[in-house]
Amino acid sequence: MPADAHRTKAAPDAGRAEPASPLTERQEARRRRILEACARLASRGGFDAVQMREVAESSQVALGTLYRYFPSKIHLLVATMQDQLEHLHATLRKKPPAGETAAERAAGTLMRAFRAMQRDPLLADAMVRALTFADRSVSAEVEQVFRRTTAIVLDATDLTDPTPEQLSAVRVIGHTWHSTLITWLSGRASIEQVGVDIETVCRLIDLTAPPRSGRR
Repeated sequence: MPADAHRTKAAPDAGRAEPASPLTERQEARRRRILEACARLASRGGFDAVQMREVAESSQVALGTLYRYFPSKIHLLVATMQDQLEHLHATLRKKPPAGETAAERAAGTLMRAFRAMQRDPLLADAMVRALTFADRSVSAEVEQVFRRTTAIVLDATDLTDPTPEQLSAVRVIGHTWHSTLITWLSGRASIEQVGVDIETVCRLIDLTAPPRSGRR
């Protein structure tokens, strides 16, 4: 089995991603080149096109350096998804969603996010497959992906002080969004079905809203 097979297989001397302390400007620039190279390769050929040696060559870093930043292909692709969601979040902040209710705003935002993924299906498929294949060694990176998704939904709903029930609903909405990506990418759901599912689950936001004061 090749080193870049879908298992979370790391280089022999690789441990966790480098380093826990904040990156220097030079290290951040190197990490940025790696993520951009990964996204380019995935956009052209999907999951199988992302090979660590090719990523290293494309980003002009040594293969050993690449493994210090990302111990495996799965770590790299999940980090790429986190990076893509960060860019998407910034774009959504510039143009907040319309809608009278929190549920409508959340659904509108997630469908915009979905359409962004739809425009680059090979990259989307590669990132989602990595997220699916990820084991416990990638738990920190996976958690960052879901945290970013939660932040996107919270910004869309404009909930400044969400209740525990609303936070739980937001997490369920995020999980559903990722699930609809998988079903669409696998050809088991149409765009229309995705839209219906997203709108349905986003109603949880309004259903978990506390009752207005003064009502009896």
